Amino acid sequence: MTKTELVANLAERAHLAKADAAKVLDSWIDTVIDTLSRGESIQVVGFGTFEVRNRAARTGHNPSTGEEIQIPACKVPAFKPGKTLKDAVNMTGKGKK
Repeated sequence: MTKTELVANLAERAHLAKADAAKVLDSWIDTVIDTLSRGESIQVVGFGTFEVRNRAARTGHNPSTGEEIQIPACKVPAFKPGKTLKDAVNMTGKGKK
């Protein structure tokens, strides 16, 4: 689903104009970015938790030369799905191969 499709779906479900749904989605995205950039997490019960995780420094390899390179430690955004979301995803896969 693209952002445009998501906006259209939100607008239909919430009975909003597409422009209003786009503003809501953009505001939500900005809020997630601002919150995570401060090192805080966002928990939406049943849906999941957006958080910042620390990734340790490690040794990698340059794929074109094969030489070892040091990859520095960094922070990465992460999402941990909640039980309701996990259950919903697993229900859609039942009976399919």
